[in-house]
Amino acid sequence: MNALALDPRRLAALGRSELTLLVRNRATLSVAVLMPASMVLVLRTIAGGDTAAAVAEATLTGGIGMVLVLVVYMNLVSAYVARREELVLKRLRTGEAGDLEILTGTALPSAVIALTQIAVLAVAGAAVLGAPMPQHPALLVAGVLGALPLLAGLAALTSAFTRNVETAGLTTLPLFLVTAIGSGLFAPTDSLPDAAASVCELLPLSGAMALVRAGWSGGAGGYELLGAALTTLAWIMVTVFAVQRWFRWEPRR
Repeated sequence: MNALALDPRRLAALGRSELTLLVRNRATLSVAVLMPASMVLVLRTIAGGDTAAAVAEATLTGGIGMVLVLVVYMNLVSAYVARREELVLKRLRTGEAGDLEILTGTALPSAVIALTQIAVLAVAGAAVLGAPMPQHPALLVAGVLGALPLLAGLAALTSAFTRNVETAGLTTLPLFLVTAIGSGLFAPTDSLPDAAASVCELLPLSGAMALVRAGWSGGAGGYELLGAALTTLAWIMVTVFAVQRWFRWEPRR
């Protein structure tokens, strides 16, 4: 990276520019805005009339995970690839903005949309599904805020191996499936066999989702929470190193 300092004015300008491009792309915008909420409604339909607190909480925490993966990770992979292939990243890099500012500014609209949807899920979703409000909101917020830079970094890394926007759906599929199945989006990892649970707890989003679940329903001990936080931090550090090493600023030829 050229610089680690973040200028709020440049970040705001980059964010506004990216938001304009996002709004113009109706397909991407619909995925970012409508898909996560639609998936939660599907899950609620599958659950039928069961309004037990455990079912409602699992649906909402899973919805939060889906918002993070779909809106932040999958949407950002397409954004980074599109800006790279259109030479936008290359032009931005010749200006005053540093590498971290460019990547962060591009991610800002997706992060804001995700945070807004999560807030709606926490309030309106809890009312519709009959779930109690989060027992430890600070833990839930910590999990979400930890997931944002991690998924943005993973999106930047995935974009390095994505040839064009059309193939982004394929390159993002492995992490999507692994996260949906193994990171406890809809069921805690401790419900799996011991060997599988031990592996799944080390997946990129598992730590953040453990904090989200603990924030909503409680029940986690201090040791478990510390492990979840350290796992998330470790993945962020690994991802930052990988992005510095492999992120592509110019089109793939």
